[in-house]
Amino acid sequence: MKYGFVKVAASSPKIKVGAPLGNADAIVAEIARLNKLGVEIAVFPELCVTGYTAADLFYTDKLLSGALKAVKRIAAATPENMLVFVGAPLALRGRLYNCAVGMSGGKALGITPKTELPEYGEFYEKRYFTRAFAGTEHYAPLDAPMGDVLYECSADARLVVGCEICEDMWADIPPSVEATRAGATVIVNLSASNEVVGKAEYRRTLVAGASGRQRCAYIYSDAGEGESTTDAVFAAHDMIAENGTVMAESLPFADGCAMTDIDVERLDLDRRRMGMAEPKRTFERISFSLGDGVRLTRAIEKYPFVPTSDGRAELILEMQSHALRSRMDAIGAKTAVIGVSGGLDSALALLVCVRAVGAELVMPVTMPGFGTTDKTLGNADGLCAALGLKMRTVDIRPTVELHLKDIDHSDKDVVFENAQARTRTMTLFDIANKTGGIVVGTGDLSELALGWATYNGDHMSSYGVNAGVPKTLVKRLVRYEAERLGGVAKGALIAILGTDISPELLPSDDGRIAQKTEDILGKYDLIDFIVYYRVRFGFSREKIEFLIKSAFTKTPAAEIKKALDTFYKRFDAAQFKRSCLPDGPKIGSVSFSPRSDFRMPSDASSD
Repeated sequence: MKYGFVKVAASSPKIKVGAPLGNADAIVAEIARLNKLGVEIAVFPELCVTGYTAADLFYTDKLLSGALKAVKRIAAATPENMLVFVGAPLALRGRLYNCAVGMSGGKALGITPKTELPEYGEFYEKRYFTRAFAGTEHYAPLDAPMGDVLYECSADARLVVGCEICEDMWADIPPSVEATRAGATVIVNLSASNEVVGKAEYRRTLVAGASGRQRCAYIYSDAGEGESTTDAVFAAHDMIAENGTVMAESLPFADGCAMTDIDVERLDLDRRRMGMAEPKRTFERISFSLGDGVRLTRAIEKYPFVPTSDGRAELILEMQSHALRSRMDAIGAKTAVIGVSGGLDSALALLVCVRAVGAELVMPVTMPGFGTTDKTLGNADGLCAALGLKMRTVDIRPTVELHLKDIDHSDKDVVFENAQARTRTMTLFDIANKTGGIVVGTGDLSELALGWATYNGDHMSSYGVNAGVPKTLVKRLVRYEAERLGGVAKGALIAILGTDISPELLPSDDGRIAQKTEDILGKYDLIDFIVYYRVRFGFSREKIEFLIKSAFTKTPAAEIKKALDTFYKRFDAAQFKRSCLPDGPKIGSVSFSPRSDFRMPSDASSD
């Protein structure tokens, strides 16, 4: 395994009830097929060696001896680089257990008996089977431990596999709870869940919930074609979930195989961040081996911050506006003063202000400087007019020129740029003081990540409504509002969406924007991708580069390298700006609030 990725599959091959050796052949053939596809962990259904619906055939020695022979045949066929689980009935000391057998490299490694035996409706397992016992015992016929066992990858100790069987998942306290507390990052479930109307949806909820609650990957293999339909029908509803999200699924009565990659590093990082309770049971750990390759099956989302649904976009805007309204009510602010540049961030913040307190309390201010173009001024005018706002214009150039003269500075450098940003901030705060209001910040999360803000300039406000919104999400929300509002407002917002992102602090080039942010920093699509995986999960640069190349397959390597270089050059160095941010609402899983979410020394080594 590489970068923490493991390719896994839940498969439901066609079987025959009561024909263990024939079923073994079908399972061996499926193992070979999955191995060629790069699958490293394969899970087959509950009692798939004999058929779950064998009923009183479980009383016959012929079926049980055949099942043991079948398990040995399957185990002998398992490759060194693959961990396989099959379901079989195994007898020990006069008792019969419904078991999951883990195997790899030509032998059985361990055995997990089923804990919860259903005895209701169409289920009558207690007629044949005994509940799992505590601890472990040696099972001589397979020369393997039986009981509380976990499987640990020799190459990466973060990959630990635990096992439960069908009804175990439906219990109030599933056995997998103890397994994950003991370190299991992957739970496999060998199941024979029959199909009734509405059960697939509930089953999917349980699988997703189990993986989310226990912060693990959950591989669920369901019985399918070949099981007896005397009183039930089985649909091979296979699923794979990771930390609350179903990553792959075979629809009922479809192909009977779900396959994807799970990210064990991601699960491990989440656990360390959120914590896990101590286990109350002791498990015997069994070592297994995997290869070191990675051929991704899962799709890597290009825009991890961006919702696909309008409902989610509306929710985010409501969160922003509610937060601002609550803050203004709490402190008795009379106005929301906001600098409007004609760009994306100030457009979103202005839309949030209008939602929060209504047009009559919003005071937009445009402050043209040396780099302001007619296009962005027109954008600002057009949006304010469309929203029914009267915009105030304060030309900051005379003030900046006087200030630069006072400090004896004439170069068009960072001092020249920052003097404009700080003058704008001073202007907004003074207007807010004059009108009994607050300054609403417009800077977004992507800019905070890169330190793309002037310290004590646009870096500062009374309340930063965009502090939790990365640039790619800003674009999505502005586009959503354009469609929702329609008419003149839509036209104004579409014009803003079509304008190059720029701080406009350097003189324009014959009326055109001379300072284009993405030419300097790299594409925000790539920057936001990096921010998500670095801040949310703490991934290494090497892994993020692997992921970004998997997601942005048509993006030139030079563009990807530029975005990575920019991020790693600027991120650590910008912490001193993030350490004194104004308040602002948390929107998603990434936040830079120094009071709650993100704490890092301002002088940490970038090495």
